[in-house]
Amino acid sequence: MADVTQPTATETKFGDPHTRVAQTDAWTVLLRPKQPTLGSLVLVCREPVRAFADVSPQAYVEMRDMVRRIEATLREVVGYERINYLMLMMVDPDVHFHVIPRYEGARQFGGTEFRDAGWPGVPALDAAVSPDAATSEALLAQLRAAWLRCTG
Repeated sequence: MADVTQPTATETKFGDPHTRVAQTDAWTVLLRPKQPTLGSLVLVCREPVRAFADVSPQAYVEMRDMVRRIEATLREVVGYERINYLMLMMVDPDVHFHVIPRYEGARQFGGTEFRDAGWPGVPALDAAVSPDAATSEALLAQLRAAWLRCTG
């Protein structure tokens, strides 16, 4: 596995370390600043790779456990019905996935409504909510706490 002591540009863009839910040797899970649905995350590979096929074997193994923890955490916090992993490496070329929990209707958190505007079709990323700082901090705290409880 490559040296991953420095954050990738994608980690930095999505607010690492402030928005970090969890991190392993090869992956970082971040709260997505713009929330197309409640609990939307970004799973970023920490290796300096720009093609999914170039991720190391160790990182692939680690990714499985990260996905299990993500799904258990979001099941607890959001109660999603489906989950989408979108690899949209057009603007941010580092290997990463946008993790979008999907549900019919809306969820409430911190006095803010989070609708799944694309349900049951493709996620409506442009309909994202940008929560205020207090709501984002509270959501991040809840996700971090759930992450510690969830083993996948």
